[in-house]
Amino acid sequence: MQKATNLNRLAYFVAVVDAGSFTRAADYLGITKAVVSQQVARLEQEVGTTLLMRTTRRLQPTEAGRMFHARCVSILREAEDALGELAQGRTEPKGLLRITAPYDYGTSVIVPLVTTFTSRYKDCRVELNLSDRMVDLVADNMDLAIRVGWLADSNLQARRIGSFRQLLVGSPEFVGNVPALNEPADCSSLPFVANNALREPLEWTFTHRDGDVRSVRFKADIAINTTPAVMEAVRQGAGLSVLPDFLTTAGLLAGDLIPVLPEWQLPSGGVYTVYPAARFRPPKVSVFVDMLIAALKALSLTREIR
Repeated sequence: MQKATNLNRLAYFVAVVDAGSFTRAADYLGITKAVVSQQVARLEQEVGTTLLMRTTRRLQPTEAGRMFHARCVSILREAEDALGELAQGRTEPKGLLRITAPYDYGTSVIVPLVTTFTSRYKDCRVELNLSDRMVDLVADNMDLAIRVGWLADSNLQARRIGSFRQLLVGSPEFVGNVPALNEPADCSSLPFVANNALREPLEWTFTHRDGDVRSVRFKADIAINTTPAVMEAVRQGAGLSVLPDFLTTAGLLAGDLIPVLPEWQLPSGGVYTVYPAARFRPPKVSVFVDMLIAALKALSLTREIR
């Protein structure tokens, strides 16, 4: 049976990779360079793999070292969270909460919630990464991801907490200057603002209240790669587009946008919390998720999942 590795060696290895040198890592850890170098060397012996490439001018992790570094960071953070959870008596959130979310949903929904969260829990800090790319939660050291749409299969732990509707909308001026729109085919030849952040920005399937299903392919007069920018183009009268209700609610209430074909529905998308694999979640994560669910219900952006 292989002897368990000293967790301190994982911390030394992570410090060396993060600092880029044994000397800076030793300064950060408050120990001698010789101790750091010796402990990392023993770690390499234990795992039977070269983790660092050493030259006279630079030090960098090998491919195996980069992968191992990501796992070590996760292990050390979980250990830190476990200790913190015990110290907090499993009640008050504390520490740094790192979240990733899509740009549009994060801006409109998550940013206000982060403000409330940090105001309510003074011992918490939040780093929010807004990106439409699929962030690797382990490699990027994230506590939580908020994802919207249709979740791909993965080994991560996911929970659907709500949904959102998609709406075909236009500006009052634009819609007022086109012929009456009664069914999806009436819209296919009109100017359309395509959202290139989507996989299929031009192909849409509508379902009527009576169950009739129609598929339409629009033509892109303008194509934009962020959803808020698509909405602004629509507000300016550039054409029709399909947008999520969490962005359009304010515009619809203000009259800047109007729904097109309100008797026809587009597929709804899900709102998910996604977590890296862990045996438990610290209070900072569970409390934030509870606040998010409550906020979604209050905003009528989700229905209770049964």
